[in-house]
Amino acid sequence: MFLFNRKAPRLSVAEARTRTAGERPEAVLLDVREKPEWKAGHAPDAVHVPLTGLLAGAAVPVSARGRTLVVICRSGHRSQQAAKLLVERGVDAVDVKGGMNAWAAAGYPVVSERGNSGSTA
Repeated sequence: MFLFNRKAPRLSVAEARTRTAGERPEAVLLDVREKPEWKAGHAPDAVHVPLTGLLAGAAVPVSARGRTLVVICRSGHRSQQAAKLLVERGVDAVDVKGGMNAWAAAGYPVVSERGNSGSTA
């Protein structure tokens, strides 16, 4: 399928955090894991659209439109697929190598849907 032939750039979790953190981040962290994974734990300022939704034609949230998207999942496989899909749609998107597993291993915050300490499920 031609859709997944174009390579989207990949970032380390340190690069992803730098680009998406702070008062005026240059990019938006887009989590493409499924809802139960998101509920268990995600990066505090991430926005959520499951890969299954993107594949079905879902748009990114209004707050993320027109911005660079740093795409993350659990291990980096789904986010790589999502970033490629978004690039094909004309979106400036990059993928996070290692996903939320690498994010948590680096000691970066993970919160549950309720704002408590979360897990990467």
